[in-house]
Amino acid sequence: MDGLPPRFDALDPAVREDPYPTYSRLRAAGPLCRFGPGSWGVTRHADVVALQKDPRLGSEFPEAYHQMSVGAGPAGDFFGRIMLYRDPPDHVRLRRLMSGAFTPAVVRRLRTYMEKLVEELMAPGLASGYSDIVNDLAYPLPVLVISELMGIPPAAHDDVRRHAMRLGRAFSAIVPERDRANAHDSVTWLRSYIGSLLDQRRAEPGDDLLSALLRAEDGGDRLTHDEIVDNTVFSFFAGFETTVHLITNGFAALMRFPDELRRLRADPSLVPSAVEEFLRFEAPIQGTARLVREPVRIGSRTIRAGRVLVLMLGSANHDETVHPDPARLDVGRTPNQHVTFGGGGHLCLGAFLARTEAQVVFEWMLRRTTAIEPAGPAVREQDTPFRAYATVPLALTPA
Repeated sequence: MDGLPPRFDALDPAVREDPYPTYSRLRAAGPLCRFGPGSWGVTRHADVVALQKDPRLGSEFPEAYHQMSVGAGPAGDFFGRIMLYRDPPDHVRLRRLMSGAFTPAVVRRLRTYMEKLVEELMAPGLASGYSDIVNDLAYPLPVLVISELMGIPPAAHDDVRRHAMRLGRAFSAIVPERDRANAHDSVTWLRSYIGSLLDQRRAEPGDDLLSALLRAEDGGDRLTHDEIVDNTVFSFFAGFETTVHLITNGFAALMRFPDELRRLRADPSLVPSAVEEFLRFEAPIQGTARLVREPVRIGSRTIRAGRVLVLMLGSANHDETVHPDPARLDVGRTPNQHVTFGGGGHLCLGAFLARTEAQVVFEWMLRRTTAIEPAGPAVREQDTPFRAYATVPLALTPA
């Protein structure tokens, strides 16, 4: 057997700022890199695509894994219950029930509502000529949309978002000690709040997701009340977190590549392909972990059962054998075979929702502005498992 593959340090400041040169070196060295004890990273597009659908890999980790990650407490129990970390048949059952909230038909009915929200949220920025796109648009828009889907009242939006964001920091492989208590507290708060909403919907059903889940529960489905609560909490988080970073990463990328912004203005029909390129160019989630259930051979190395494989989505999206000149933004890139939303049974439920919200945003940009320029440096958010910005300040010229 050849020597050990190179090690990948996700906490290296240079990697946190720009991981793509490191990814390139890792792909050149081979299909695998070392993450930590018993953990390997998969660097190349072809292997990531194949492994996303490989039944020898699972997403259901032992309880000890979650406790090692986030510590003992409600958050570890939460991760063990949500569909992201379940295998068939439980994963299929949970996904089938939750998927009704995110169908294309449901999302299309919300498009006019999304357009109205973007107009309202960006009105102050158009009037003043300045916007921090992160706080003014990228965070509030997806929260308002997913709250509408779920029937969460406006008065609770800020509290639910704050706790969901704190929980989001717990999706790291190893959660810093300072974030663990916050994650446990937020799971407790969210469970209590969503549970109380479910009780209300039992008494007065509506046409929102919570009411639909209760009808399925009452109709004899084997989902428990606790499963419904935890997967609703997860769906709220998943329904806005990726979209937030898709929007902010898209604006930041256009500021780095002004020629592509001009190209987009000249041909607004490129908006859907531009959104796909934003997803490829800067995937909000850079990697997903899988548990090896049966031995898997990758390159010249066999990964034994019980090991962890991290499918490096960000690296796969910049694999030059699939995406020519991957470090260049190309709003018309065709084909675009990014893996940002996963694949197989774990294809992201909210993918169509995220795409639609982003398309609405960038269509608004083309329609309601004649120029957008940086109004200061875009600053990355550091304490997060996502590729995210803390601020993206923009100067806006209204149309």
